[in-house]
Amino acid sequence: MNYYNYFTEVEDHFRKARDSGMFMMSPLDWALVEAWKDAGVPLDAVLKGIDRAFAKRRTRGGRHSAVNSVAYCTQEVMGAASQAARTRVLAEQKPRPGFEAPRLGAFFRDRAGQLRSLAGEARPGSEVFEQTAEALERMALRIEAGELGDLEDVERRLTVLEDRVAAVAASVLSEEEMLSARRDLDARLRPYRRKMSAGQIAMLEQKYIRKRCLEGLGVARMSLFYVE
Repeated sequence: MNYYNYFTEVEDHFRKARDSGMFMMSPLDWALVEAWKDAGVPLDAVLKGIDRAFAKRRTRGGRHSAVNSVAYCTQEVMGAASQAARTRVLAEQKPRPGFEAPRLGAFFRDRAGQLRSLAGEARPGSEVFEQTAEALERMALRIEAGELGDLEDVERRLTVLEDRVAAVAASVLSEEEMLSARRDLDARLRPYRRKMSAGQIAMLEQKYIRKRCLEGLGVARMSLFYVE
């Protein structure tokens, strides 16, 4: 399984396991899957954990369609990940076809353009937006010249840049906007807290609030997963 299919593979597999037609992951699910990806949980462990969770539900006579969140599978996913770590080391994952230099260059320039527009509004954080836009444009030039390196390293660079923008986003949102995000997270997470460790919950909270902060600022995600 390749690195950049991680999200869609999880969503498709959960949909099939649920066996109830249309299903789309919630913002909480996306944050949780992103936390697994960033923590290095192998994709095959996530898929195996989903299968195990639904198999256990089947033995208890529960309806699959009543499971409305990937978070339901957290315990089994982490168990499968621990088992995988004990038995083997993953082979280096290769990026999917379609990440040609022109496409990535256009992606970087698009994100740079969004940030330059924000910088031009003379709002708090304009300097960070401008500097990040310049970094993205340099990345575009380098990847178009074949000098940027492997995609794993590109993703790391993008994470660093997005972290800077997310910090600004968190600082400019109002107290009410942040409170709304926290309430929404608590409501979504409440049914699954007992299935997660404190560390998993903390990581998920961080990812979810970060996502909401960026959305509140109107900034698109910079991860290569969002390349169209």
